[in-house]
Amino acid sequence: MSNPRKIIHVDMDAFFASVEQRDYPHLRGKPVAVGGLGERGVIAAASYEARVFGVRSAMPSSVAKRKCPHLIFVKHRFDQYKAVSRQIREIFEKYTNLVEPLSLDEAFLDVTHNKLGLKSAMFIAQEIKREIFDETQLTASAGVSINKFVAKIASDMNKPNGITTILPEEVIPFIEKLDVNKFFGVGKVTGEKMKRLNINTGADLKKLSALEMNQHFGKLGNYLYDAVRGIDLRPVQANRIRKSFSNETTYSYDLLDDQDIYEEIKKLVSKLFDDSIRSKIQGRTVHIKIRLDDFTTMSRSKTFLSFVSSKKQIFESCIELFEKVPRNHQGIRLIGVGLSNLNTEFKNNQLTLNF
Repeated sequence: MSNPRKIIHVDMDAFFASVEQRDYPHLRGKPVAVGGLGERGVIAAASYEARVFGVRSAMPSSVAKRKCPHLIFVKHRFDQYKAVSRQIREIFEKYTNLVEPLSLDEAFLDVTHNKLGLKSAMFIAQEIKREIFDETQLTASAGVSINKFVAKIASDMNKPNGITTILPEEVIPFIEKLDVNKFFGVGKVTGEKMKRLNINTGADLKKLSALEMNQHFGKLGNYLYDAVRGIDLRPVQANRIRKSFSNETTYSYDLLDDQDIYEEIKKLVSKLFDDSIRSKIQGRTVHIKIRLDDFTTMSRSKTFLSFVSSKKQIFESCIELFEKVPRNHQGIRLIGVGLSNLNTEFKNNQLTLNF
């Protein structure tokens, strides 16, 4: 393989829970779940101590508590997680501008041609991990390889605080041994179908022709045909087309009074509007997101025929939408406001969406 790309996937270890354990020493070494408060709560993140008991993100808190009776639940602090994520992003950008965040806690980096002129992607990954720990006292795991598909799988192989490099000559043998459920796009239904077809590994999948792949798996088959041969040409996209523009706040206390809530919405709308003017962004759809004190989260939206042009219009729309949210006198923990159907989505006279 001539001149392969050098791609790194960095994934923070139990990010939300690790931030909580860092900031609150009494939580260190203990099973911690972020979120999940209330009977209908859902776990947003779990520490590795909790994962030993089978606690996972997206798990109902009632199930998590049964699995780990001494589980400690803590409240979300998304503002803090975002601040730490920005620190980490600044570290990435010391090495390359080709950074594609997937979420607050993971990103792809293309370091083929990096700012420091370093030849070893593995060395860059090691330095990034070291800098992240030095600046945030948090650990990250990294995968290094020739494309996004392999790098992402590699980053999960030696968690936590690990690094895995799949060299160009190792890619094909690595993929052939890979469980098919590890392939991008292979969910529960597709995985069960593969099992019925006696397809268990990448080597099994590779036996299918392009036509058979397409017949069995549709459009996904085209991707799988290339992926199992080590081909993934997706670039690291530093500047995705923005599909939404939003602003939200999580409160340390429950908002109960409507007048207080309206004031908070007004503040959020004011910041959203000012940021949108500064960024030259307009939207046709106004959104509001409300999270109640039991972590039930609801969203409402309203779409206009033309771009929203004033702060007053956004505010009045948000109040109208808020009044449609069933609260049952519950307190409010989070409010978010946003715009979508943005002017940034117009490209070659075609609309593309962002929120």
